Amino acid sequence: MHTDHRGFVRRHTALSAARLVPDIKLHLATEITPLWLASEAFLQAHDMPPPFWAFAWPGSEALAYHVALHPGLVAGKKVLDFAAGSGLAGIACARAGAALVEAAEIDPFAAAAIALNAAENHCNVTVLLDDVVGSPCRWDVILCGDVCYEAPMTRHIMPWLRRCAAQATVLVADPGRKYAPSEGTRLARYEVPTSLELEDSARREVALMRLEPAMEDGYS
Repeated sequence: MHTDHRGFVRRHTALSAARLVPDIKLHLATEITPLWLASEAFLQAHDMPPPFWAFAWPGSEALAYHVALHPGLVAGKKVLDFAAGSGLAGIACARAGAALVEAAEIDPFAAAAIALNAAENHCNVTVLLDDVVGSPCRWDVILCGDVCYEAPMTRHIMPWLRRCAAQATVLVADPGRKYAPSEGTRLARYEVPTSLELEDSARREVALMRLEPAMEDGYS
């Protein structure tokens, strides 16, 4: 049966402002939507993985804010918003004048949310519904917001991201997840408001790092 992913996103979210870049509007879960505290039964009934795309996670917030402060980082360049979730970071890049923005996700609900969010903000963002890990690097900048939350995920992505770092600027924004890389050039730290429903505090400090093209780390 064909699933109307965009229709689902519209029905189960509310348009909300990003916290650090409030002029960007996103379709997000809020206290008034069923996705805010989606149960396992709810997810199974809709045949969907956990709706990470329905929240503006601290890493993506920090990346979007950093791009807004430093538009020259992406202006005129080809950008990948990797594991994009809501697409917040990619939308910020499009608004900052990036020549091309691609947002990669493997969840069709996320892909639908990104397309809707980009349209809401009058931005051109190409959605890649695919696991791009292992692809040749064709971007100038790769943005990774809060992607090291599980060991299998980190082992899967980090060797490829480090290879890409030999050709592109790879930025990782991490709010203190256990599996975040320890090697890299620290660029900034941002304090991001969050929700106690999602995190263990009302604010998270996010470290923004430029990944180094080292061939050996704990995940290769």
